[in-house]
Amino acid sequence: MSAILLMIYLLSFIVFALVAFAVMQIKLAGMKVKDFWGFIDANQMLDKLYRFAKQYQNMSPQEQVIYLAEAEKIFNAFDKVPSELWEEEYQKYREVLKKYNDIKMIKWASN
Repeated sequence: MSAILLMIYLLSFIVFALVAFAVMQIKLAGMKVKDFWGFIDANQMLDKLYRFAKQYQNMSPQEQVIYLAEAEKIFNAFDKVPSELWEEEYQKYREVLKKYNDIKMIKWASN
């Protein structure tokens, strides 16, 4: 019984140490943990917007507004973390930005 309890304490300590190490690495990189977590969420949304931008060339006005709002959230999250973290996602980021700029120009021209 004590061996099982010892294993539970040991595993708990290891998990705690790994979490503390990850937080320390994030802070050493000059970021806040909240900003890093927002970046992870934004990275997932970037994948969705990238697929959406590729599939739908002509969006309805409502879809355009939603796309613009979500893209702005992504841009804000990506601005808060070092660019080295998202070098692999740069192509997707650029495509989403291009579609964002296209929609902004269409909206500007229609006004």
